[in-house]
Amino acid sequence: MKYTKLGNSDLTVSRICMGCMGFGDAAHGQHTWTIDEEHSREIIRRGLDLGVNFFDTAIAYQSGTSEQYLGRALKDFAKREDVVVATKFLPRTQDEIEAGVTGQQHIERMLNKSLENLGMDHVDLYIYHMWDHQTPIYDILDGLNRMVKAGKTRYIGISNCFAWQLAKANALAEKEGFAKFISVQGHYNLIFREEEREMVPFCREENIALTPYSALAGGRLSKHRGETSKRLSEDSYAQLKYGSTADQDQVIIDRVAELADQKGVSMTEVSLAWLLSKVTAPVVGATKLHHIEGAAKATDLELTDRELAYLEEPYIPHRLVGVMAQNTAAASKEEHVWSTGEQKI
Repeated sequence: MKYTKLGNSDLTVSRICMGCMGFGDAAHGQHTWTIDEEHSREIIRRGLDLGVNFFDTAIAYQSGTSEQYLGRALKDFAKREDVVVATKFLPRTQDEIEAGVTGQQHIERMLNKSLENLGMDHVDLYIYHMWDHQTPIYDILDGLNRMVKAGKTRYIGISNCFAWQLAKANALAEKEGFAKFISVQGHYNLIFREEEREMVPFCREENIALTPYSALAGGRLSKHRGETSKRLSEDSYAQLKYGSTADQDQVIIDRVAELADQKGVSMTEVSLAWLLSKVTAPVVGATKLHHIEGAAKATDLELTDRELAYLEEPYIPHRLVGVMAQNTAAASKEEHVWSTGEQKI
């Protein structure tokens, strides 16, 4: 395993981050393909054996049971100081808004619940899961800064945002003396490269860590033609993201398979080796032991410039879908009011 610093922080993380969305009680979530605690523990333990020290979960994953599974496994298999734990919070609910719960109060409540689920007194990275267009960014940043000052999180990150949103948020944080976002978790892989337009160069300029999700496109970048899996057939959100572009994506997937065969490695290794040439640490979901084993091997595979170009050449721009499409629609209706206390700017 290889390691690196996470952006503008003192956190040393493995180049592979284990994504824990596949862990948790399926009866308490929207996904039917998640795995139970026994199998989650096996994968977490195997990841630790392979040198993975970076784990990403969220309170939204199976109603917090993903956090619970991860916390109990890490308590049994690792020392707290040896692992980097990230979790995420959701926007305020409409009920909270109507009840007058502030953004600051909401963040504290959510983090306290996540810490309870994890059985920890702090997380290393607390991530703003998706943009809350009904809560001023000042309140979000103030709430997060309070959690940093309280020692409940060491750093803060953001997910599912545009580069302009991240830039404006960090500019406001700097102006107010708040903690700034040190990482961004966006949708980025070999068949979805829209982050390269603005987010990737901006983060490179600002030394903000890129920790993208959907690193293997819901398994599509790890399977030959005709191969399938439970997740491929049952993950409706991944089908939404990739279903309409399946034909053009397949051209790239075929090149991944071709290159993997030539080099005597797995498609997972080739796909992740490409992504590792672009980002800090991709978030790689695992529901079977070989998933994390293949991801770990990818850190040892270096592709030539010619091989990288061969994989990239067939790419055709994709439209935004899912959370980012919703963000676009909400942003177009928003008046872009950025609150700093009582003054609007």
